[in-house]
Amino acid sequence: MAETIFGNYPFLSEYEIGGEIRSFDVRVEDEELVWHRDAEHREVEVLEGEGWQFQYENCLPCLLKKGMIFEIPKGEYHRLIKGYNNLKVRIIKKDG
Repeated sequence: MAETIFGNYPFLSEYEIGGEIRSFDVRVEDEELVWHRDAEHREVEVLEGEGWQFQYENCLPCLLKKGMIFEIPKGEYHRLIKGYNNLKVRIIKKDG
């Protein structure tokens, strides 16, 4: 059974076997997609979404595509840039 988490985040989160599914609504305000860092190393798989970009600190943004898998090291600043429709990703925490 998936558990949906609501909070002060720009996404809805469901926990299921295989990781956490995060859904970002295209109507989210740009100001909510802030630079931040996470307390654990993460692997991210893009499940849905078009036009969204991911940016590491001091790097150019990278276009996210369905099926893409990338890692976010613990403590590294990063952000999302909004795309054309809703974004859905699977997050697997690697430590922490």
